[in-house]
Amino acid sequence: MRTHYRALVVTSARIWIAGARPRTLPAAVVPVVIGAAVATTVTGIDGARYAVHGGLALVVSVALQIAVNYANDYSDGVRGTDTVRQGPMRLVGSGAASAAAVKRAAFLAFAAAGVAGLLLAVLTSWWLVPVGAIAMLAGWTYTGGPKPYGYVGLGELFVFVFFGLVATAGTTYVIAETVNRLSLISGALAGCLAVALLVVNNLRDIDTDRASNKRTLAVRVGASRTRVIYGALYASATGLMLLAMVDVPTAAIGVVGMLAAFPAIATVRSARTAPELIAALGMTARAQLVIGVLYSVGLAIQ
Repeated sequence: MRTHYRALVVTSARIWIAGARPRTLPAAVVPVVIGAAVATTVTGIDGARYAVHGGLALVVSVALQIAVNYANDYSDGVRGTDTVRQGPMRLVGSGAASAAAVKRAAFLAFAAAGVAGLLLAVLTSWWLVPVGAIAMLAGWTYTGGPKPYGYVGLGELFVFVFFGLVATAGTTYVIAETVNRLSLISGALAGCLAVALLVVNNLRDIDTDRASNKRTLAVRVGASRTRVIYGALYASATGLMLLAMVDVPTAAIGVVGMLAAFPAIATVRSARTAPELIAALGMTARAQLVIGVLYSVGLAIQ
């Protein structure tokens, strides 16, 4: 009986971890790492600030990403969008968890992000409170509410703003209490890398999304143009790194990381099946980590 119970617990944990979509978490980690690296270019910052403020920023970003993933699972599940899927399992759509349970999980993750964000506001500025509230509202209405903007092709804009500009420049601000040109350039870079993940995901789901009347950007522009957009995101990221080199020449190390994106770009260009695009999603996440870390190292050693 005890062995059976343990097996059930392990299985349940695996299901919920899968529902959190671990492959998307680099989109939450990378902008915080880059934002902290930008802060190193500002002199006179106490080392403990990096650990405490940077750690809280990481909790906010990761918890928000998980919350959005669960919220997306819940909203798409109750709408029936996930009834027929080609990608990884969804909790509600597959019946692995009830809609109510997934909704609670989303709210718990939002709450965790809120608590960490509130602590950061106490330590730095109360202006973080409305920014955090807007981020959480945007995370829920991405696919939730009566008029989800993710269903009309605006998901990429949400990801670029909140998992690019806000997460990166916000991390720099809570550590260094400044938002400078380099933090905005770096935020745009992180945004391009994060959007690439969503583009692959939506390219994979283009047929099922179209059938469900989910008008993502990929559905609106078609598969061929979506592949072009994917490559253009990496070209833009490279250009932004070259721009950052004006302020920090060693940011050039990040350009070397672009080599990690080549397999993903080639796969997305040639892939025609869901399994190939699922593999491309993993490649995209790895490329995001490699590029983000190398770029951050380049900033930190200046």
